[in-house]
Amino acid sequence: MCNRAERGDTQKVLNLFGARIGARFNEGPLQVHPKSPGSVVRRDGDGLVLEQMTWGFPVSLRGKSGRPLKPKPVNNARFDKLGSFWKRWAAEPRQRCLIPTVRFAEAVGEKGHMTETWLSVKDQPIFAWAGLWTQSDEWGAVYTGVMTDNAPELADIHDRSPVILDPQDWNTWLTAPLEDLYQFDRPYPAERLDVDATDAPWFRKKDELPTPPQLL
Repeated sequence: MCNRAERGDTQKVLNLFGARIGARFNEGPLQVHPKSPGSVVRRDGDGLVLEQMTWGFPVSLRGKSGRPLKPKPVNNARFDKLGSFWKRWAAEPRQRCLIPTVRFAEAVGEKGHMTETWLSVKDQPIFAWAGLWTQSDEWGAVYTGVMTDNAPELADIHDRSPVILDPQDWNTWLTAPLEDLYQFDRPYPAERLDVDATDAPWFRKKDELPTPPQLL
């Protein structure tokens, strides 16, 4: 489950995707966490726009007393649930987006001693992560990243990975019928990824960590 990523530089993203700044955009930190602002590229009319949205669909749960709890950000969407839980968004091309990403991180190691491992695409300084977006009552415009199985060679890092779309597939993700998207439900080749296993602790006191995310 990916809940730490680095977005692409704004001007580089605009140039790469041939997009324009949308109605909702303010510069934010390059490193993005659930329930914090990130950036997505979506279709608007005949073109693409870059907009800032909150990472994670808000899901409200109830506590033991039955009272509603604060919404939690569901920042990852499992590909095998695009036809069920996520269908009302995944089946609508206008609710799909591309998440411009430089790299993403996973927590590796034993509980209490986990460190950051960052992954990026060797031949794409900024790559597109398949996503869904919507308007929410709680946080306004929000997005979530679609996940699939990880390459077997990287299973020690995590069993799932973001759905990475190569440039020739961007338009398909944004426009094709839902049934045509299942071609992307496959591990991204491990040999095309750079893996940076750092010694940086996953949890740091200086971090203001968001509410733990969920995977649906």
